[in-house]
Amino acid sequence: MKKIFTLIFISSLLLSCNSDEVIVPPPLDNPEIPLDIPVGFPPLNGSVAGNKPTKYGVELGEKLFHEKKFSGNNTISCASCHNRSNAFADNHPQAIGIYDRVGLRNTPPIQNLAYMRFYNWDGNILQLEKQPLVPIITHEEMDSSILEAIGKIKDERAYQDLFRNAFGDDQITPDRIYRSIAQYAYTLISANSKYDNVMRNEGAAFTETEARGHQIFQQKCEGCHSTALFTDQSFRNVGFPVNPSTEETGRARVTGKPEDYMSFRVPSLRNAEYTAPYGSFGQFPTLKAVLDYFDNGVLAAENLDPSLKANGNRIPLSEQEKEDLIAFIHTLSDPTFVGKR
Repeated sequence: MKKIFTLIFISSLLLSCNSDEVIVPPPLDNPEIPLDIPVGFPPLNGSVAGNKPTKYGVELGEKLFHEKKFSGNNTISCASCHNRSNAFADNHPQAIGIYDRVGLRNTPPIQNLAYMRFYNWDGNILQLEKQPLVPIITHEEMDSSILEAIGKIKDERAYQDLFRNAFGDDQITPDRIYRSIAQYAYTLISANSKYDNVMRNEGAAFTETEARGHQIFQQKCEGCHSTALFTDQSFRNVGFPVNPSTEETGRARVTGKPEDYMSFRVPSLRNAEYTAPYGSFGQFPTLKAVLDYFDNGVLAAENLDPSLKANGNRIPLSEQEKEDLIAFIHTLSDPTFVGKR
């Protein structure tokens, strides 16, 4: 009887090996990665709840973020423009794509995206999962397609394993690509600057120059650069030099409203020390140049921000105040986040 059962078992194994059935191993333990809300930060973007970062989802997203095969000529990845040492910006006035094509706008840093309500300079994206496709298909960026990108990686064992670990099977789909890249981006949280340490009473203290800069900031800048994100996430026309491209209309590119013409999302000042040049198309090489421009007077416009109109289209600043402000802005730098510590 024992021999009969043994023969049956061996026969079953042979039949299984000869069948076309693919046996998918169960997914590995894939725990969620909690996203804490730092003190003073706004709530998480609502889309995070439906795409919570997981161990393998983030690992896959980071690999895809650095994948050059997503570009038409296999030369650039998301990380090519979003460089960690520059707070995930690129230090070019405007984004540089394949074949050195120049984009319309400056590459924004991608920190604390889990807490943002809008993405991109004009706020045309509300859910981060909808963003990864944009650079893939844009002519001036990767100039490819999602199907072409999938075709380049679908037979790679490393990707098959990562998709299986993250999603339960090795199917590579556009939605899974977008979700995993977003999961990785959600974990890019910067909240460990000198400013944060001072606010948390962790032993750090402002210098006299930084303290003066903080006071000036509260008086003259905090109206737009508010909350612990150092942006109120509003869209404003602050009279910066206008992009000569006929494609650029700012927020009006999304809304079609004349009152939104050349209005842009207020950028966060966190890690601004690392993200020069500044402005929607890199109009200003340094923070000093930005402050000089505000001091000298901005471009008049019917929809110019009321705070500027009320002050004669300028933010008056002495040279000492500019120096103090820059010192304070440098306290928003997070060297751990950018890999400098």
